[in-house]
Amino acid sequence: MTHSLSCYRCGASLGQLSLPIVRKDLCPDCGAELHACKMCIHFDPVVPDQCREDDAEDVKEKALANFCEWFEPSETAFDPGRKSEADEARDALEAMFSELGSRDD
Repeated sequence: MTHSLSCYRCGASLGQLSLPIVRKDLCPDCGAELHACKMCIHFDPVVPDQCREDDAEDVKEKALANFCEWFEPSETAFDPGRKSEADEARDALEAMFSELGSRDD
């Protein structure tokens, strides 16, 4: 069965994974746990507890695998804008630390 799921963290294709996604499934590129709130169709950062499913139990760590019975993988979980912001922040940190390292010489 083919599908067009992408990792919520890095955007890598998850087409090689069989459905349903289980708690132990990881992204083959970045290692993100996939049976996680951030990969679910019910995840919404602007609603209380960040979940649109009223009957779901509250999960504190939205990026970690969980046992939620309401989990359904979302084909739109990946946000390229969020990844760009994270890449820019990481690049800035790397530049700052490399600059600090050159001062020690």
